[in-house]
Amino acid sequence: MPLKNFVSCFTAALVSLTVGAAPVIAQDATPSFSLDLNNVADTEQGGCRLTYVAANGTGQALNAVSYQVAVFDAQGIVTDLVVLEFGALIEGKTKVVQFDLGGRGCADISRITVNEVAECTLSDGTVGDFCLTGLETASRSAIQFGI
Repeated sequence: MPLKNFVSCFTAALVSLTVGAAPVIAQDATPSFSLDLNNVADTEQGGCRLTYVAANGTGQALNAVSYQVAVFDAQGIVTDLVVLEFGALIEGKTKVVQFDLGGRGCADISRITVNEVAECTLSDGTVGDFCLTGLETASRSAIQFGI
């Protein structure tokens, strides 16, 4: 009788553990490189300082990353094509980089769009394609930023 009670208790405990166990949810492991236009501020020289937060979630160390972007004025006209260089980022690294655009205040810029990848080099010297295919963009400012 004691063995039967033990087996019953063991079975009940096993069932309760199985039923109560939370399912394991697979996390999205898509490699990405994210750029967040985090802040903009007018400079004393009459330009606009852009502050970007770059995060390397590609799974690989990056030797050099830069993007050519199009800058649009308040009327939606492209005024400049400029290259923003983010430099090297190890895997998992977040980096804050500032760029000054001279000749116009931030209120004169409505949108910045990634036009193309100027450079996307891995630490071993090979070129990656995920700098555009895995690019995630966001803006925390009045200036729109995207692909």
